[in-house]
Amino acid sequence: MKKITIWAAGFFLLIQAVPYGHGRTNPEVAAEPQWNSEATRALFFRVCRDCHSYETVWPWYSAVAPISWLVTHDVEEGRSHFNVSDWGPDSEHGDDAAEQVEEGEMPLWIYRPLHPEARLSDRERQQLIDGLRATFGTEESDGGSHDHHRDHHGDHHEHQH
Repeated sequence: MKKITIWAAGFFLLIQAVPYGHGRTNPEVAAEPQWNSEATRALFFRVCRDCHSYETVWPWYSAVAPISWLVTHDVEEGRSHFNVSDWGPDSEHGDDAAEQVEEGEMPLWIYRPLHPEARLSDRERQQLIDGLRATFGTEESDGGSHDHHRDHHGDHHEHQH
């Protein structure tokens, strides 16, 4: 038993040297979408911020391998699919956000136990879904001619397609 404990401790220390998972970053916010309301933005940032923005709160365990590998992967994956901190004309998947929440796919089940703030009441869940639909509706819902976003200073910008 003592050999197994020593081996496990050695292995644990060794994997801490793996560089993946140590590059936790929060780049500067470039632009945000034009939220339909401050309430939608607040709910989104409470529940979705860590994986879908550059305002990730990196908990202590995100620095400890192998958990750091999973956390880093999830944040990189989330940002690559949908990132409200780098919003612009080419941003995608906003219209899927409400559906993901409605179907229970977001936030990820593995995220919720350690993030009680991400647990929503039925009322909050519906408010978030409705707000996401209003904010990221399809192009048909706004005529398809403009894309609105807010830069990191909060100023609104409009782009013609």
